[in-house]
Amino acid sequence: MTGLDNIKRIIVVLSGKGGVGKSTVSAELALCLYASGNRVGLLDVDLCGPSIPKMFGVDKTSQSNTVYETEEGMTPVNVFSSSNESSRFKLMSMALLLDNPNDAIIWRGPRKMAMIQRLLTGVKWGELDYLIIDTPPGTSDEHITVMTVLKQHEHAKDFLRAILVTTPQMLSINDVRREITFCQKTSFHIIGLIENMSGYVCPHCSECTNIFAQGGGQLLAEQYSIPFLGRLPIDNQLNTILDQGIQQVENGFKMIIETEAMKLFKNILQQILDHWQ
Repeated sequence: MTGLDNIKRIIVVLSGKGGVGKSTVSAELALCLYASGNRVGLLDVDLCGPSIPKMFGVDKTSQSNTVYETEEGMTPVNVFSSSNESSRFKLMSMALLLDNPNDAIIWRGPRKMAMIQRLLTGVKWGELDYLIIDTPPGTSDEHITVMTVLKQHEHAKDFLRAILVTTPQMLSINDVRREITFCQKTSFHIIGLIENMSGYVCPHCSECTNIFAQGGGQLLAEQYSIPFLGRLPIDNQLNTILDQGIQQVENGFKMIIETEAMKLFKNILQQILDHWQ
């Protein structure tokens, strides 16, 4: 028995390119699912650049955010709840296991692979409707380990899916093309592709301006016959809340749900939910 046994669905967020906003998209997806009444887990397997705890304002020095080792596995951190009750939103990251959050992870492949396997199978999630996994960029050892471990589950074919993230620029699209090839070679089912940073939302008038190119993600999706889930703009209000940490902002959850980017993400979420209908 592993920590994955009571999880109904797992979505892995991937991109062959760094800096496209995978962690932000992972956070948005998890937040939308949570706002819809689901029990959600968010797992950050980016060992060298874990950013999810910071986005949610999880302070490791607080006793309520301490990860404990039990016979059933490591205890994830409860988000959006008091320390005395369990939450519908749980979080785990390598950042929560470090003595100093600024420490660099200087590990060779085998040790990194062992830690990723531990994060995937050794967390006491309990019952979840969705587990969102935020991954590092690339298609190398970390991703092979994620795929290998998850696909060993007897129901992987039914509950395991991927979402790809790109930005509109051609450099990003070329790298994400390699990620598509990776998924195809490993028989990893793709729900669809999101074009992130597609325009900039003005904080004053909420008008969206295309400061980069636009449409590259949709063309890539059409080229590989992958569903195009939609475009997400750069949203200064959302980024400001994530930079401060949602739980560190007064009414942070309510405020971030009302941002323009999150309103757009609701349409993407519906397509993701329809995938399993």
